[in-house]
Amino acid sequence: MFLQRFLLGTAALVLPALPAIAQGPLAEPPASTEAEPQTTTAGTPRDIVVTAPFAQSETDVLSGTSIVSGEELQRALRPTIGETLARQPGVSATSFGPNASRPVLRGFQGERIRVLTDGIGSIDVSNTSVDHAVAINPLIAERVEVLRGPSALLFGSSAVGGVVNVIDTRIPRTVPENGYRVGGNATYGSAANERSGSAAADVAVGAGFVVHADGSYLKTGDLEIGGFALSRQQRTAALAAAAAQPVDPADPESIDFAANAAIRGRLPNTASETWNVGVGAALIRDGGSLGVSYSRYDSLYGVPVRYATQPGQEQEAPRIDLKQDRVDLRAEVNTGGGIFDKVRLRAAMADYTHAELEPDGAVGTRFFNKGLEGRFELVQANRGGWLGASGVQVFNRRFDVEGDEAFLPRNETTQVGLFTLQQFNLGDFRAEVGGRYETSTLSARTAADPERFFSGTRDFDTYSASAGASYAIAQGVRIGMNGSRTERAPSAEELFANGPHAGTQSYELGNPDFRKEESWGLEATLHAHGSGFSFDASAYYNWFSNYIYETQVAAPVCVAAAGGDVDLPCFRYSQADARYYGLEAQGSVTLARVGGYAINADAVGDWVHARVVDTGPVPRIPPLRLLGGLEAQGDRLTARAEVEHSFKQDRVTTFETPTGGFTLVNASIALKPFGAANATTLTLSANNIFDVVARRHASFLKDFAPLAGRDLRATLSFRL
Repeated sequence: MFLQRFLLGTAALVLPALPAIAQGPLAEPPASTEAEPQTTTAGTPRDIVVTAPFAQSETDVLSGTSIVSGEELQRALRPTIGETLARQPGVSATSFGPNASRPVLRGFQGERIRVLTDGIGSIDVSNTSVDHAVAINPLIAERVEVLRGPSALLFGSSAVGGVVNVIDTRIPRTVPENGYRVGGNATYGSAANERSGSAAADVAVGAGFVVHADGSYLKTGDLEIGGFALSRQQRTAALAAAAAQPVDPADPESIDFAANAAIRGRLPNTASETWNVGVGAALIRDGGSLGVSYSRYDSLYGVPVRYATQPGQEQEAPRIDLKQDRVDLRAEVNTGGGIFDKVRLRAAMADYTHAELEPDGAVGTRFFNKGLEGRFELVQANRGGWLGASGVQVFNRRFDVEGDEAFLPRNETTQVGLFTLQQFNLGDFRAEVGGRYETSTLSARTAADPERFFSGTRDFDTYSASAGASYAIAQGVRIGMNGSRTERAPSAEELFANGPHAGTQSYELGNPDFRKEESWGLEATLHAHGSGFSFDASAYYNWFSNYIYETQVAAPVCVAAAGGDVDLPCFRYSQADARYYGLEAQGSVTLARVGGYAINADAVGDWVHARVVDTGPVPRIPPLRLLGGLEAQGDRLTARAEVEHSFKQDRVTTFETPTGGFTLVNASIALKPFGAANATTLTLSANNIFDVVARRHASFLKDFAPLAGRDLRATLSFRL
């Protein structure tokens, strides 16, 4: 009820201004920018951070920031947002097979990362488990922004690791210059026999009134891999089990361990089929805009099999049937200066469900999630270099899981946050301060198994703040430092879990008595941009108190909590002090100009070190990674070759195995066949050219599901 009152109240502030919007002059369409490489197709400069509450350059943000758009996005585009962003600095991916891969930022994943669509959360259950896909379709993205560090706290206290914001055109922002705007792309990828296509159209049907429609379709087969599915250690265990316990032809449940060890070349049970449609409309005037959209996301995908390598282990080949219906609202009123420059309202509500299917098609478990999120912002007018934005954010999630894997009780999470960000531009010197107060209520209610599940309510008040400054030491060169103090309320999963979870092959046990997680952080940044070169780097250190993490414990702990037998390894959430620190950098330089082509070299590097004090390494932390590329960029053709090396990760906790290093070699050509001024582009790429076996240490399934082998891709995109 509070959330409904909030939306009605904020609407009452925005709606009185709508007659002025409706009667105001038509917003002039932006000048055509298709020939300008540093501008997106919608006219937004590439280096302007749309996710920021007020317009600011990427170089002005006091933390690590990445923007992916245009040809770079087309070249990187994959069916999941995690794999699409995996080559950005400070970013890895959960890589739970080709269909469920969520971003990992600075070693943080799950509850410490927020994945947004146009500033509002995905409203799904991808944070609950790594086998759950994010219900955001990168195929319709116009650009993707990654914010790491304290600036991400504007979007929730759980965003201590960072924010990924996927920006689409489902609610139009501008009036089409010629009365219409049409775009789309089609892709074929050989590694999974991937066939995908998407299209979107905006049409002006009246004075400033624009309607939108989009759709996409993706179908893949099982993923081709460069070698064995199982890692060397798991193959050795499986062959030992085969020698000790040969398969019994008379027993249908007997496991052929030798056959498991021999699986290679293709990853079974990884095929998928996904479609997504959306419609929207917006009234766009000089005085502001008001828009609404509806979308449907539907996906059926397989999860890689965690093959048994020892007697007593189970192996399943589950598929997930996912559906989400979502409604979005965006309103903005230009107040004309004075104290405030803009008033914004952004909200969404979604009904999500997915069924986890057994091999025979029977439903084993169902997940239900109904959510609502809203943001109301007051953006201050620029007063002598003083910029700012303040607002309120509300979030509500009602979650339930029924069936074999009901590891959580029915629960509800409600959060209300107040936030502000103030920036002071004093020539070469810039300063920024921000703060967030958030109150969270998490309630667990269950009637199915009251003896096993906690029933009750936990309330948390969290306070977070950040302060930083930067200084231009030379033309185009700026150094900065920021500090933050953050607090995060535990999630429902961390508090209330008590049950088997086949997706991660563990019995998960939470603790309803957890305290809030607290941390201090420091980050130093360097931005250097000039004619023919750019360089951005960040170094950071985070001190955590009451850090929440999972650790494997003796089986009797879970047996006692379950009140019966437990067949899976026992993992319990705990709290302790922790330390995270690391480096990330990216740079490019123009080496020469030859015959109308700029010859550019670029590089990306990142490294993170994380440990739980007095315990050992934090699990699933990506190792040192280096990527270098050489690119010839022309008006009509761009050719690129790159090498990515991920080093060995042998800093592992007790229940992990080391992950070997790997080197990937990729190449691509982007061609504009109808001239530089035409937005039609054909991109041909060869990824993992030498078909190596690559495993990401951040993945729960890295010993059973390597990354794609050699993948030849062709993508045709167009804009009219």
